[in-house]
Amino acid sequence: MAEVVAIQAVAIVLLGVLVVGLLRSHAEILRKLHELGAGLDPDATPGGVTTRVPAPVRRGEATGFDVAGITPTDQAARIGVVGARQSTVLAFLSSGCLTCGGFWDTFARPDRLTVPGGARLVVVTKGSEIESPARIRELAPPAFPVVMSTEAWLEYQVPHTPYFVYVDGPSGRIIGEGSAQTWDQVTSLWSQALADDADLAAGGEARADRELLQAGIHPGHESLHPRRRRWSPDDE
Repeated sequence: MAEVVAIQAVAIVLLGVLVVGLLRSHAEILRKLHELGAGLDPDATPGGVTTRVPAPVRRGEATGFDVAGITPTDQAARIGVVGARQSTVLAFLSSGCLTCGGFWDTFARPDRLTVPGGARLVVVTKGSEIESPARIRELAPPAFPVVMSTEAWLEYQVPHTPYFVYVDGPSGRIIGEGSAQTWDQVTSLWSQALADDADLAAGGEARADRELLQAGIHPGHESLHPRRRRWSPDDE
């Protein structure tokens, strides 16, 4: 009888160790999925907002980079981002990220898509050494350029997918960047980033006006509107 109790006790201990191991494994899987940007809400409807909109991240005075790589059809591609007339939203996506699937579907319907600030949308995946060109061809939206470039991911320091970076074209500045689960979150993200950038610009102009006033230079001061001296024979 004592032997049976001892065997049962050992079995219970082993079962407990097994359960703890399974729980840890499950937690690790969930953590990895979260890092990949996968949605964890099984009741979430496609396109529905399941989390709060994150605040955009700024890199101070960081500037963007042009994106160079290949298209899914193996053609050389280069997207001029810095110095372009139009701002650019770079969407860093992958073929295996669950949350990215919703964005691929959304980008396939450009008639329902609006980009804040009138920016253009460019999708960037990693290069062919990591992503399958055939799979990216299946996912690529015909209305937007898709560039496969691991170099761009390194230059923009993309931490995970999906990830979005808004670059002001004329100045080349990175206005904001961040992650989101839906396109509605992305548009809210950039609307907030653009509003913050406008506030900073307005604050800079106000500070410049105060400094001019402190120096005794007021609106209409002749130093702000210098007169061109007329030419005279003595100039020769």
